[in-house]
Amino acid sequence: MSLGTITPILRSFDEAKAREFYVDYLGFTVDWEHRFEPGMPLYLQVSKDGCALHLSEHHGDCSPGAALRIVTTDIDALHAALADKEYKYARPGIETVPWGGREMSIKDPFGNRLTFVAADDAEVSP
Repeated sequence: MSLGTITPILRSFDEAKAREFYVDYLGFTVDWEHRFEPGMPLYLQVSKDGCALHLSEHHGDCSPGAALRIVTTDIDALHAALADKEYKYARPGIETVPWGGREMSIKDPFGNRLTFVAADDAEVSP
């Protein structure tokens, strides 16, 4: 028996803000989107490299305030790329955490926290 990849579902409330944050700022690509009919809540998948996330406006799918840890091969390059974009709602920095390792946390517009972890430090994390 083996387990496969996971795809977290994150709550979102505003399509424009979700696209601004995940696509324009973080550099994810919209893979697909779904609505049962026009005017209904949006459900979409965004991805970047090996990371895929589902964003849902459906109130029953999940609660806002989730926390994710995403391993990155070059946290310094990611930090520099985000700093260059000058996103007005976040200016994340890299932190050396007490248990060892380096991380960068960013909250999306809906209260979900994405923590990017340096790949070399991922095994050290609690």
